[in-house]
Amino acid sequence: MTRILSLLLICFVALAACTDTSGTSTLAADGRPLPKVYKIRGNPEKLQFRMLDSVNALRQAQGLQSVQLSSQLNAAAATHAKDMARQQRAWNFGSDGSSPIDRVNRAGFSGTFLGEAISESYETETETLGAWVQNPATRPVIMDPKATHMGFAWHQEKSGKIWWALEMGSSI
Repeated sequence: MTRILSLLLICFVALAACTDTSGTSTLAADGRPLPKVYKIRGNPEKLQFRMLDSVNALRQAQGLQSVQLSSQLNAAAATHAKDMARQQRAWNFGSDGSSPIDRVNRAGFSGTFLGEAISESYETETETLGAWVQNPATRPVIMDPKATHMGFAWHQEKSGKIWWALEMGSSI
């Protein structure tokens, strides 16, 4: 009997250790789990190359040519990601009224601008790319057969919200 009581006591202690005592709920009001904030750390170029590899894997699976990173398109994407954060809205126009074409030209890209994908989220770059590929408005931008160059950047607020921007272009 003592053995059973000891075993039960150990089980109760183990269960108590698993209990969230922080006072914060891990569920939203709708009962779904709260998203975890993805914090971008480390070398920004590693994140850009991970996105490039992911985009190229998707493109190659469809028989499309790979794209390469463009420093000019990266600069245009970075400018727009920061500007969307200042405006607190994900849209394709800058606070100065600039269009994506204006920003790409200002950044010095000499090729043809093909399109832009933007987002605000707390999700990883991979989850964001997945959402873009599922969206009928942004999938054609990423999968454009004429694309040869890509730019990708983000701005992360202290709250964790991330403003993502991806630019596609062609040197032809």
